[in-house]
Amino acid sequence: MTPGGAERTVNVLAIAGSDPSGGAGIQADLKSIAAGGGYGMAAITALTAQNTQGVRGVHVPPAAFVTAQLDAVSDDVRIDAVKIGMLADASVVEAVGEWLRRVRPPHVVLDPVMIATSGDALLDPAAADALLRLIPLADLITPNVPELAAIAGDPAATSWEAALEQALRVARRHGVRVLAKSGHLEGSLAPDALVLPDGSVAEFAGQRIETSNTHGTGCSLSSGIATRAARFAGDWVRAAAEAKAWLSESLRAAEVLEVGSGHGPVNHLAGLWARGGLETRPSPEEIREEWWSGIAEVRRQTDELGFIRRLVDGTLARRDFLDYVAQDVIYLRAYARVLARAAELAPTTEEQAFWAKASQGAIIGEILLHRDRLGAEAADAAASGAVPASPATEGYVNHLLAAGTRGYEEGIAAVLPCYWVYSDLGMRLARGELGVSARASDHPYAEWIAAYDNAEFAADTETAIGYVTRAASRADPATRDRMRRAFEAAAVWEREFFGQTAAG
Repeated sequence: MTPGGAERTVNVLAIAGSDPSGGAGIQADLKSIAAGGGYGMAAITALTAQNTQGVRGVHVPPAAFVTAQLDAVSDDVRIDAVKIGMLADASVVEAVGEWLRRVRPPHVVLDPVMIATSGDALLDPAAADALLRLIPLADLITPNVPELAAIAGDPAATSWEAALEQALRVARRHGVRVLAKSGHLEGSLAPDALVLPDGSVAEFAGQRIETSNTHGTGCSLSSGIATRAARFAGDWVRAAAEAKAWLSESLRAAEVLEVGSGHGPVNHLAGLWARGGLETRPSPEEIREEWWSGIAEVRRQTDELGFIRRLVDGTLARRDFLDYVAQDVIYLRAYARVLARAAELAPTTEEQAFWAKASQGAIIGEILLHRDRLGAEAADAAASGAVPASPATEGYVNHLLAAGTRGYEEGIAAVLPCYWVYSDLGMRLARGELGVSARASDHPYAEWIAAYDNAEFAADTETAIGYVTRAASRADPATRDRMRRAFEAAAVWEREFFGQTAAG
């Protein structure tokens, strides 16, 4: 899946030579494809021994083996775009051309690697002629200034206007889009332009970036455009514009890599590292397990509270229970406000509806039930503030209200223990796991225990857990950590809330 998550993954095949130092060729292509949101594949046309200072040797596999690589991929994998780079000799060029005619991939970018930055020819005359015959099979070619001149049959351009004129002639002669690039020209400006056979030109302005880390820029740009052309359904103008912007960012960030002592590589993944982060994203299921086990000791301590033990065996004094209920009325008023705030901030209508219903339930359902338990006068006194909040209630309420002001994610993490711990405790009480007497039909607090062990509350608890853990999974590491700490603090306040009465 691409970074936004809504697009189909695009599969991009790079056909090029290798660079063991990682800055150019197949290695650069694969990084560029990944940075552009694609799945990269590679067919290697040449093995080189090179580094940032230069090429020391080249080994060219037989053309039949290049074809075998290409067929192995296309026989099995959908190919959405192809980028072609270094093709070392005429037989390899012909093999790639034959495969293109057979397979007809939808978006083809040819980076005609013919002439080095130094001006040295990289192909013999036979291979150069074969490469010219390959051009009509491409949708776009991305030559540098010397390569554009060689294809046009002219001396190298010395001005941007001359480069554009050559690009237009090449586009018309071969029926192909040409990306004219100004990297080899002088001046502070560094524009590129997409030139079409019909004479239309889309120019992309740019400032020259002063850096010696230019190794593999042509490889990187061409594979970046191929990836985006597939993602953008053949919108070549948008693909070229966005790939140029990405390459500029990668060039500006290249110095931090400190690779080699010659012309270093661009920082292909700089934007991804800066905006995407390097932390592994846990699944909601993993977060659920981690958070629940993380409060295991707090839950054990809650089970051992005098209030809970006496509630289980039915010996809890009625006064202590009613004191707890009165504090719960105070708590629920604030709890309902935090739930309403969560509904206001919720990113989906489903979540909004859930938290809004929960807020209403806390006000109408819970407080009305407490009126029955306390009596109308005592319940209204607690709700109106006539009954003072205990330190535990005040601390819990303040925690919830503060978390709710810090955003949706932290707010829902803070309210989760009121669902999860209560549901777990109520279920275990009703099942007799904390003591069989809690299951007796004549238990003095059977109604309270039953209220928290029912299918609707269990379902709401699962929904709340799902919303919180999915939000935590999507969040950046810092937000996820704040959510976890808000959840753990709320679990502690749950324990303190249960333990606040004289029963302890």
